[in-house]
Amino acid sequence: MSTDLVPKPDRLAWWAHLSAHEIVPLALSTEHADDFRGRAYSVDLTGARVAEYATSPLKGRRTPAHVRRHDPGGYWLFLVHNGPVRLEQGRDDSVLEAGDIALFSTSHPFVTEFADTGELTRLTLMFLPKEALPLPHGKVDRLLARKLPARTGMGAILTGFLAGLREQAAACHPAELPRLGTIGMDLAAAFLAGHLEPDRPLPGGSHHRVLAARIDAYIDRHLGDPGLGPAVIAAHHHISVRTLHVLFQQRPETVSATIRRRRLERARADLADPRLRDRPIGEIALGRGFRTTADFSRAFRAAYDLSPREHRQQAFSGRRETTQLAGPLA
Repeated sequence: MSTDLVPKPDRLAWWAHLSAHEIVPLALSTEHADDFRGRAYSVDLTGARVAEYATSPLKGRRTPAHVRRHDPGGYWLFLVHNGPVRLEQGRDDSVLEAGDIALFSTSHPFVTEFADTGELTRLTLMFLPKEALPLPHGKVDRLLARKLPARTGMGAILTGFLAGLREQAAACHPAELPRLGTIGMDLAAAFLAGHLEPDRPLPGGSHHRVLAARIDAYIDRHLGDPGLGPAVIAAHHHISVRTLHVLFQQRPETVSATIRRRRLERARADLADPRLRDRPIGEIALGRGFRTTADFSRAFRAAYDLSPREHRQQAFSGRRETTQLAGPLA
């Protein structure tokens, strides 16, 4: 959704209507009413909801009247991609920079303000229904409008999930979206719990899902390491190899099969990337964690029924045909 298709005089009112529908009703004001711009993207994860916003500088105020008008009964957790962004709710007032996460409640008035930095302010927001959050609401309210650094540990994992969700969700089967929502809720709960009571464990199911998400993130970050395997993964997460395999029993693949598939997927994308067109196939294979080019070629053919070289040739021949067809129209 974008203001680009809306007449300029109507853009701010249209954006306010969109915000009321997608987030909560609030009053908006801006010094850029004549050239206001905004873009929004939303994905419904069944229970949880994630949205990306990019907007011109503005100020939003949610009053008690707005709360009485509509309260979905939850929290919005949001990641700031470029700041500063000011948030005030209750007794707390914070200025958030890029990489910070904050939380506000839909059940109380708040004020937010996006500074004029010469570019659109970008945020990723995730809605957390109160009934789905396994934390005491009274304690969660202590975190409202507080700056929650998220550059390491669980915060970094949650940030990676939120920042990459738009691209990844578009490639997911609809049946997978509720599972993404469950993972997102568990990551958010673990992140918030870490700021409330770091030593208190989450309920069992949530703990296991959070651990699985941490393991997935670790695997993705270390695919280029040829030594990556169950023993290394288990040791890093302070669990036994047996516990690691038990976690993966709920999945269609073993730990080793998951690593191999993700390496192949990354290498397959590299082979079709025009920026890497001159990079040797062997170099791509080694960069994705395969020990030898021969091992990579055998695994690639078994997975995709063609060789890495054939895949690369098909990718670039198809790109050339598309260019030729588009040429006369340009």
